[in-house]
Amino acid sequence: MLHEDPSRTATPPRQVRGACPHDCPDTCALLTTVENGIATRVQGNPAHAQTGGVLCAKVSKYPERTYHAERILTPLKRSGPKGSGQFTPVTWDEALADIAARLASIAARDPQAIQPYSYAGTMGLVQGESMDRRFFHRLGASFLDRTICATAGGEGLVHTLGGKVGMKVEFFAESKLILIWGSNSIGSNLHFWRIAQQAKRDGAKLVCIDPRKSETAEKCHEHIQLLPGTDAALALALMHELITHDWLDHDYIARHTVGWEQLRERALQWPPERAAQVCGIPVEQIRQLARDYGTTQPAAIRLNYGMQRVHGGANAVRAVACLPALTGAWRHRAGGVLLSSSGSFPVDRVALQRPDLLAGRSPRTINMVTIGNDLLREASPAFGPKIEALVVYNSNPVAVAPDSSKVVQGFAREDLFTVVLEHFQTDTADYADYILPATTQLEHWDVHVAYGHTDVLLNQPAIAPLGQARSNTQIFRELAARMGFTESCFQDSDEQLCRQAYGAKVDFNLLLEQGFAPLGGPDAPFAEGGFPTPSGKCEFFSERLAAQGLDGLPDHVPNHEAAGSSAQYPLAMISPPARHFLNSTFVNVKSLRDIEGRPLLEIHPQDAAARSIEDGSVVRVFNDRGSYRCHAHVSERARPGVVNGLGIWWRKLGLDGSNVNQLTSQALTDLGQGPTFYDCAVQVSLCPSP
Repeated sequence: MLHEDPSRTATPPRQVRGACPHDCPDTCALLTTVENGIATRVQGNPAHAQTGGVLCAKVSKYPERTYHAERILTPLKRSGPKGSGQFTPVTWDEALADIAARLASIAARDPQAIQPYSYAGTMGLVQGESMDRRFFHRLGASFLDRTICATAGGEGLVHTLGGKVGMKVEFFAESKLILIWGSNSIGSNLHFWRIAQQAKRDGAKLVCIDPRKSETAEKCHEHIQLLPGTDAALALALMHELITHDWLDHDYIARHTVGWEQLRERALQWPPERAAQVCGIPVEQIRQLARDYGTTQPAAIRLNYGMQRVHGGANAVRAVACLPALTGAWRHRAGGVLLSSSGSFPVDRVALQRPDLLAGRSPRTINMVTIGNDLLREASPAFGPKIEALVVYNSNPVAVAPDSSKVVQGFAREDLFTVVLEHFQTDTADYADYILPATTQLEHWDVHVAYGHTDVLLNQPAIAPLGQARSNTQIFRELAARMGFTESCFQDSDEQLCRQAYGAKVDFNLLLEQGFAPLGGPDAPFAEGGFPTPSGKCEFFSERLAAQGLDGLPDHVPNHEAAGSSAQYPLAMISPPARHFLNSTFVNVKSLRDIEGRPLLEIHPQDAAARSIEDGSVVRVFNDRGSYRCHAHVSERARPGVVNGLGIWWRKLGLDGSNVNQLTSQALTDLGQGPTFYDCAVQVSLCPSP
């Protein structure tokens, strides 16, 4: 498919500006080279400072994904049992007519029985949260609480700093101490790592705080390999040392914070000895980290979302987010903390999503983390109607949602009508009644926020849609028309939607001209306070949380399944991403899958020896929720007592048709109703040789 069509008139190569759509802080600016209508190369745009002409190994393979031999290019209708993956091609007219009729029939009884399910398969505002939301609002379908990645950490920031805001990523280059906390930046935040390397060359000390000895941890000056879910305990012990050694900026605390006396009392309950026991690390590591942080300016903290995928995830983020205000690090443009910058973007979601189409209705909300349980619920006054129809797009829940045996059981229901918009026949698509072929980023318009920098990016289509693929927006437009939705907003084009996303707050002509537009704003946003909290200050104590009957202060909240708390399942398991995958995306790109090799469980030599496990052994990882077979990698990347189940492989590519989410639970975080993927107790045993 990559070969030129000799019947076409040759045209000079051209470059089209775009944006990476994937769930990564970097949101890179792309240049796609197009020759005779074919995308031959995708590269980073050197004119965009944050991208610097560099892409990760995953996205540099984007043409391989777009022109993949297994790309779905025609609508498909199920012809075999659910889960069999057996489908027959049908026309768009046939598919859309049947889908519209089925949805209309269900909606006539109760539209809340229809459930959308989507997340960040594209981070684009247009293909991810515009025409689809209009359609489901007009229909009156159940809401989806999109919590599966970042809500716990986001809530932690909101109740401390006031929103998903922080320091500008480029100024980490000037920091003298960088704590990389809960992040494997080399694998999941490559462009930040380049900035951190510049700081390192200029004399900065880099400290990685992570239960796994990741590629990033190996390249930092120090690695603090704490137990999963103990980050808040470490942060509180750092506060204890800042207080007892008076490494504090009393003026900043007095003028720009709320709740100092209460936080001081809480922190003094956490001497390093107590935290060392909880975290499973040497006490001197805590003392040295506190000394470094308290006596080095400017000091910066780069958080990522790994640390908040546990029971106390939001409290952990709250605790860490308090640290820069204690030392006055915010006074410096190279000091502070960054978890997400997405709260800086002035997106007009009301214009994009049109909640007015609900016309006063208030549908129920289903949490995407608990979809396994919710698909198996019968109708009840408390729950509402049974879920009768599911429309899945930008997500692969059968692979990525926790407690996947329940998820599979729900998707296998014969009375569940399921429509999946997809590029490939994923684990989820195998359970569809209809698969509708969707466009890739090279084939449609979109506009983006970022959560690792503060530039708006525009994506222009580089090539015509392959086969019969249609954009998400076009599919929902056509469904709306077939269901008799006559409101003019369903006629908006994708370019119009791109313009509506920011309105007059971003210069759209600049986006068209160069592909990106910086938001601007002060270099040191909180040097003089001005936090977007109700008080305008960094809130060590949150009155909003206290008003809900919750603890107004951050605290250590133990894991649901803390390491060593179960004799039956003595190992804690985290499931960080395999380096060359992004959630379940790219798993079917052969060049990347070949690098990863096969599903692996990293296990420390001490834990492996106790179970007669050797490197490469087939092992069974199990708990009460299920069991999963994979190959062991005996390695000190895992710490004693903790195993790392690298994800997220498609289930169908596993040894027994399952993946690591067979073991994870539907339990939720302390705030934000988020998932607890890294809060999971298991046992591991050697599988007998065949």
